[in-house]
Amino acid sequence: MVRMTSESRSEALIEALPYIQQYRGQTFVIKYGGSAMEDEKIVEKFLRDVVFLEAVGINPVLVHGGGKAITAKMKEAGLAARFIDGLRATSESAIHIVEDTLDRKINPSIVETIHKFGGRAMGFSGKHVFMARKLERHAVIDGEAVDIGFVGEAEGVRIDAVAEAVQEEIVPVISPIGSTAEGVVLNINADIAAASLAGELKATKLIYVTDVPGIMTDPSQRDSLISSVTVAQISDLVSRKVIAGGMIPKVLSATGALNKGVGKVHMIGGHIQHCLLLEIFTDAGIGTQILH
Repeated sequence: MVRMTSESRSEALIEALPYIQQYRGQTFVIKYGGSAMEDEKIVEKFLRDVVFLEAVGINPVLVHGGGKAITAKMKEAGLAARFIDGLRATSESAIHIVEDTLDRKINPSIVETIHKFGGRAMGFSGKHVFMARKLERHAVIDGEAVDIGFVGEAEGVRIDAVAEAVQEEIVPVISPIGSTAEGVVLNINADIAAASLAGELKATKLIYVTDVPGIMTDPSQRDSLISSVTVAQISDLVSRKVIAGGMIPKVLSATGALNKGVGKVHMIGGHIQHCLLLEIFTDAGIGTQILH
């Protein structure tokens, strides 16, 4: 542990002050997922950051993932994890595992931890927030035709209860599932869910906490991080395959959110302790910001 002098501690607080003043009363939608959810110590530090945001008058809204936990539960049930275009193929039996893992295990655990650190939080099942439309996609995997199944996208957001919680300075914690008009539960990519919610709330910031530090010109080189990029530059980076794989749905959902009125999008590495505070309250930041 690095020991800070009294002077460096006070300088850190002063550096944070203008950002606290600027963002007080603003709403940040934060998508939290990936391997950062697997390390208990990092989870606790991240949720302390969320409580810090709440304490200084910022309104955090948390959309959480749970992919690794879902994969483990599916394996226990004898179901293989399969992905089509980065989306989890979800059978009828698998959607029950997805819903149970997200709504009855991960979501309450996050809420409980925020309470433990003195914050206020309320859990929401995404099926009461996201109005979903089923995606129709198929692929051949290992010689077998696979239907993506119970997977959807958010075509609408019921924000009333979430907005009320924000107004009361309670952190909404939301799972990435949705329901159709007929009440069918669908699995939604958490990045897409968070972007849809941020657009409806007209959030000042949409923050993706990911497995990588941000957008990189060379993923094998940590010093290749792109600190800032515009929407106009995104298409070029995708065409040159600088942005590829699972990063594509993130940046596409990010640009969609910006077009709906979100102020700025950030992508930061969740493996970095106190990643939220370092990105939001320091001049240098630690990840990639996406701007209009």
